[in-house]
Amino acid sequence: MKNQNVKPAEGKLGIMVVGLGAVTSTFMTGVLMARKGLAKPVGSMTQYDKIRVGKGADKKYLSYSEIVPMAQLDDIVFGAWDVYPANAFQSAMYAEVLNEKDILPVKDELEKIVPLKAAFDKNFAKRLDGDNVKQCATRWDMVEQLREDIRKFKADNNCSRIVVAWAASTEIYVEPNMAVHDTLEHLEAAMKADDRANIAPSMCYAYAALAEGAPFIMGAPNTTVDIPAMWEMSEKTGMPIAGKDFKTGQTLVKSGFAPIIGTRCLGLNGWFSTNILGNRDGLVLDEPANFRTKEVSKLSTLETILKPEAQPDLYGHGNDEDNQYFHKVRINYYPPRNDNKEGWDNIDIFGWMNFPMQIKINFLWLDSILAEPLLLDLFLLSVGAARAGKSGIQRFLSFFLKAPMHDYTQGEEPVNHLFQQYTMLKNAIREMGGYEADEEID
Repeated sequence: MKNQNVKPAEGKLGIMVVGLGAVTSTFMTGVLMARKGLAKPVGSMTQYDKIRVGKGADKKYLSYSEIVPMAQLDDIVFGAWDVYPANAFQSAMYAEVLNEKDILPVKDELEKIVPLKAAFDKNFAKRLDGDNVKQCATRWDMVEQLREDIRKFKADNNCSRIVVAWAASTEIYVEPNMAVHDTLEHLEAAMKADDRANIAPSMCYAYAALAEGAPFIMGAPNTTVDIPAMWEMSEKTGMPIAGKDFKTGQTLVKSGFAPIIGTRCLGLNGWFSTNILGNRDGLVLDEPANFRTKEVSKLSTLETILKPEAQPDLYGHGNDEDNQYFHKVRINYYPPRNDNKEGWDNIDIFGWMNFPMQIKINFLWLDSILAEPLLLDLFLLSVGAARAGKSGIQRFLSFFLKAPMHDYTQGEEPVNHLFQQYTMLKNAIREMGGYEADEEID
């Protein structure tokens, strides 16, 4: 083991999550059960995947933790903020993702995870009505209260490092405003001036985390860290940021299946995606302003994989307005399904001599079950990146995220192709472990 570029993973790792709903409570339950040997962290790359390092006679396949020192599950301490006061056990039972038998063995540990009061503004999530909420005079006051929460949690739990993630509901869409979001100076001034239109509560969480030396992960499609001011804050504090939106179901399928069409040089006339869900996330997304945030992130996936400008014969069809295939995304709130999502994709392709064909994909999944391994991997890899001295946007974590962050001010295009993202992930881990990053993205 080389481990030349990463400091050791010593001491307790404090994981603080915004939102203690289905995703977070299921994640905490799974980690606690795995620590007792009662469950397996299936789906987690950091726990199961192996990467080739070296070539020829030096070639070997190592797990991530054999390449980069990582926190063990036993090192983790959990904390959370939520607008509802229910503890992690109550939340896990209410979510009904897991069976009671999967929760009861860790009931005592879950009951001790009581959410801190959330920094919340109802204008950004009108469908939520919780009363476990901080009273904040200004956005800057909101930041200061969150920073104090992080400091106190770290001290009370004797943590050597903290990582913060947003796993709460999608906020309404905040358009990047370059009079406010362009520089850290302008962002801080807007927070102090209590600019509630341009400063979402999630931005206060991100700023507070970075200011306290904690990496920040955006697990929803919020604009939060997707602005130059937050990139500047990340570089200034030397902390990694990653986002946005956990890539769980339909987008995972799209980012993995679109390369099949592209690699085989088949044509595309249209791709229609719709899904139903009934959890708290679905309730919030039933509000048009919140759905707009999600729609922006989901639409971006396909357009960076199948490009009409690169292959006009194949992808310059469907929508006369922009001369490319027709792409539509719909999300429908359907309470009876709860956390069980169902997605339908109708894909109209064409082949030899323009003959039309169709592909139908019907995917039924539990959003929380697919999200949990992503959370674990993002937490362990982001703190690993911090120990390696990496700051700013962590593009190698795009593999786990629906709308990868990129510097759009410089015309950079996000990488949404699942297998190119996997190459980026492997190369970054190799580099952090002191090995050569020896795969290329074609």
